Amino acid sequence: MTWTVFLARRLAALAAVLLAASFLVYGLLYMVPGGPMAFLLGSRSGTPEQIAAIRREYRLDDPFLIRYAGWLGDALHGDFGRSLVYRQDVADLMSTRLGTTALLVLYSTVVIVVVGVGLGLLGALRRGPVDAVISVVTSFFLATPGFVVGVLLVIVFSLGLGWFPVFGPGSGFGDRLYHLTLPAIALSLGSAAFLARTTRASVATELRREHVETAHARGFGPRHIVRRHVLRNASIPVVTVTGLAVASLIAGSVVVENIFALDGLGSLLVRAILQRDFAVVQGVVLVLVAVFVLINLLVDICYSLIDPRLSPGEAT
Repeated sequence: MTWTVFLARRLAALAAVLLAASFLVYGLLYMVPGGPMAFLLGSRSGTPEQIAAIRREYRLDDPFLIRYAGWLGDALHGDFGRSLVYRQDVADLMSTRLGTTALLVLYSTVVIVVVGVGLGLLGALRRGPVDAVISVVTSFFLATPGFVVGVLLVIVFSLGLGWFPVFGPGSGFGDRLYHLTLPAIALSLGSAAFLARTTRASVATELRREHVETAHARGFGPRHIVRRHVLRNASIPVVTVTGLAVASLIAGSVVVENIFALDGLGSLLVRAILQRDFAVVQGVVLVLVAVFVLINLLVDICYSLIDPRLSPGEAT
């Protein structure tokens, strides 16, 4: 299978997933008791003019499929409608908050890869007390929910020691990284622990392979053997878990952003749900699903880049 065919198939699958997700996201509005007007108005009693404006905004007088097609067409052009609460375009609301969430996810990804792969390699190569301590630490963080870790970090390092700010995203790149350090740690520790377990198991398995023992017998040094004969073969499951971990950060950021009062897409989504601002809910969920699918596509591409013996599509 050539790269062109592989990418064409993956992009077609991506488009199909996004189409199905968009249909579900838009259809949720019509599955609530009382219909869309009851959900959008909630406990508010709108005037006839307000009701008419809402019906025009959501095309409620048109058949469902026509409404969906119109909304999807607008979304493909970056128009997700207008917020009933903020009185702003949803695209503008998301664009001002996207940077915080993107930087938080990127920062957390770096922590996951550095800590997870580092501890996994250390545990696999240094058996004994070092491996035992790493196993205990990773077990603890795997068993501890992210929101609990976040609260503990705030109590100890913000309120107790005063090393980090309690809330807010900061201003400027350096200050933003400083403000996002605790949220990134809270968001990434569980995934880093799981990646460490996976890396340790994968590297330990490769160390017992026949070709590694042959390399030892031929007198190659440990660093050469690990770099040339172990890491590449052990990296496929590591990449898989890393992709899943990064994708899970998208959902986890919703909780962490609310704990640390970060003005990102996650906190915007929670407020929109509580305020029944469905246009915002639709836009944010669709964007998060699109990012999730793109991450899975990147993982598939990484398989073939890591191991040229695998033709595109065979590593899945």
